[in-house]
Amino acid sequence: MNSLLRNLLVIDIETVSVESNFDEMPSELKDHWRHKSQFLRNPDDLGESDLFFNRAGIYAEFGKVVVIGMGIFHLDENNEVCLRVKSLQNDRENDLLKEFSDFLIKNYDQDELRLCGHNGKEFDFPYLCRRFLINKVDIPGALNISGRKPWEINHVDTLELWKFGDRKNFTSLDLLTTILGISSSKSDMDGSKVNEVYYNEDGGLDRIAEYCKGDVVATAQLYLKLNNLPLVPEGQVT
Repeated sequence: MNSLLRNLLVIDIETVSVESNFDEMPSELKDHWRHKSQFLRNPDDLGESDLFFNRAGIYAEFGKVVVIGMGIFHLDENNEVCLRVKSLQNDRENDLLKEFSDFLIKNYDQDELRLCGHNGKEFDFPYLCRRFLINKVDIPGALNISGRKPWEINHVDTLELWKFGDRKNFTSLDLLTTILGISSSKSDMDGSKVNEVYYNEDGGLDRIAEYCKGDVVATAQLYLKLNNLPLVPEGQVT
């Protein structure tokens, strides 16, 4: 297998507000959210509760992880590159994080494992670390970058690869797959709907997990494209 694919784990996380309703928050956290929300863009002039419901999930201090999607490159019996995708999901974040940590430690050398995500360095990786700490779960070595020099951190970010050194440019995963001709599973969901689906829809967690796995596939294919490697055919994605 190409060295760029060895020990590489593509991940994507889905997050929601830690409570379904602002009024259910402890009073101290309510005060902190009120302070933080003063600095958030609010063009629709949402009220306190609606702003919390729509935006809190993207902040690790006020949200939680409900799904972790993973993509693993491997070779089949014909020596062809395939992609295996799975997701971990749980309403109990503490159990979810422990399961994810156990998976990483059981299957990978933490010094060799390379984690890959789209905007992973700005969102997925630090969000996970913060939630590990809040839940009092040990951070797996592959995620824990404390005290490491930049060249010792095995984190790969497809957004960073696309930036080519441009620090101010954000490009969504959906836009990149579109302009680079990467087919992705169509979904009527997007990140802005995750909270609503999770709290207001029966079977919402399963639907979110499927959406997350679609993003893992798209990120994996984007990683291949940005490294001038052949895409994995649809039939070889399981």
